Amino acid sequence: MNPVIIQDYDPFWPQNFELLRVPIAAALEDIAGAIEHVGSTSVPGLSAKPIIDIDVLLASSSGLPLAIARLVSIGYEHQGDLGVPEREAFRAPPQELPHHLYVCGPGSQAYLSHIAFRDYLRTHREDADAYAQLKRDLAVKFRHDRDAYTKAKSTFIAKILQRCLIVDNGCERDGV
Repeated sequence: MNPVIIQDYDPFWPQNFELLRVPIAAALEDIAGAIEHVGSTSVPGLSAKPIIDIDVLLASSSGLPLAIARLVSIGYEHQGDLGVPEREAFRAPPQELPHHLYVCGPGSQAYLSHIAFRDYLRTHREDADAYAQLKRDLAVKFRHDRDAYTKAKSTFIAKILQRCLIVDNGCERDGV
């Protein structure tokens, strides 16, 4: 298993997202409502694993079978929901920059949470810095256990999402 490595923010991450977005957008142009850069690499200045996270929001839930077929046709491997309702995961083609791709239907809680968390961290530097430090500490503790690393971040993420709901109307999006 690949070790968990956290690196300083790379100003090329937004450009890498754009490079990855172009073929996804071409494949899903008539069924995607949005294609968003989410996760830590989408927050300027935030340390992260050097893996771009991309969420596609479908214009209609009925577009999911077509989205799956089109993404498979450009080299993605459909992995199912991986235990997260309303979110379908795809393994990136091996020749691509490292990234995770998720496709969500309208109203998907997973999508709304990703956007709310990203937007909150973009506007709350102190919390973003605390998250970066937590990730660095956890990467040392769980270097060879990605599942434990991910689970150990969940309390912090839940706290931020709750704070977003309560104190930051700029983060409020359709109940998130």
